[in-house]
Amino acid sequence: MSAAAARVEADDGPIGSDQLSSKNFKRLAELIHGYSGIKMPANKRTMLEGRLRRRMRAVRIATLNDYCRYLFEEDGLDAEIVHLIDAVTTNKTEFFREPAHFQFLRNKALPALAKTGGRTIKAWSAACSTGAEPYTLAMVLEEHRRANRRQDYSILCTDLCTQVLGQAVTGIFPAAMIEPVELDLRQRYVMRAREAGRHEVRIVPELRAKLAFARLNLMDDAYPVDRDMDIIFCRNILIYFDKPTQSKVLSQLCQHLRPGGYLFLGHSESIVGIDLPVRQIANTVFQRS
Repeated sequence: MSAAAARVEADDGPIGSDQLSSKNFKRLAELIHGYSGIKMPANKRTMLEGRLRRRMRAVRIATLNDYCRYLFEEDGLDAEIVHLIDAVTTNKTEFFREPAHFQFLRNKALPALAKTGGRTIKAWSAACSTGAEPYTLAMVLEEHRRANRRQDYSILCTDLCTQVLGQAVTGIFPAAMIEPVELDLRQRYVMRAREAGRHEVRIVPELRAKLAFARLNLMDDAYPVDRDMDIIFCRNILIYFDKPTQSKVLSQLCQHLRPGGYLFLGHSESIVGIDLPVRQIANTVFQRS
């Protein structure tokens, strides 16, 4: 085989192993970035291959490059795009993650919102994953409601991944995930499984009723979300976006935040170099002007 022929074969499909060709990795990376904003650099290639293999088994396709052929050349993309994005998204979550944010809510944001009167507090968890973040929010807001009987709340929970949304709706978690939750909150808001040996817990129905779930792609040009949110959590998702995408997403989020409302980002995320109608009032906490 000539060197030129070997290069062509390597581009169309690697020889001797099931790996993505360079051409197909590039096509997938561009598709994933364009659809979801998630960067897929060369060092994520092995991770991408591993996640796609699990999806290939579900659709009974033998090789990675056959899967790409199905997507790009056999009109499989429309039927497969949601499953593809589900496969590649990262969904790390835990209760009371970055606890300083919830302390700020308790000590600063919610007392300030209480002064606005009895209207319902509207919160949005914009990358809710399996639900630990919005259920944590619900515990904090329910404690606030009990102390301020006039002030009810609602929480919108959105994510790009349909798989994690399905888990979140149930409010069921491994028992070990509840360890960061304070004991008194556990006693009020968490139910343990009755069956011996079933190491699961479930959030109480009263809190689950306060949450509404929907699939939403932060890359969309418009969000079907109310524009008077008091609290928006968008944490640890921007790190997967490039700077222009971060700017676009943050600008749109701010359009849905009422003046005086609070935007919470992840501990390693920043708005430096992005022109937004907010001012920083605590570490990774911003208030709409």
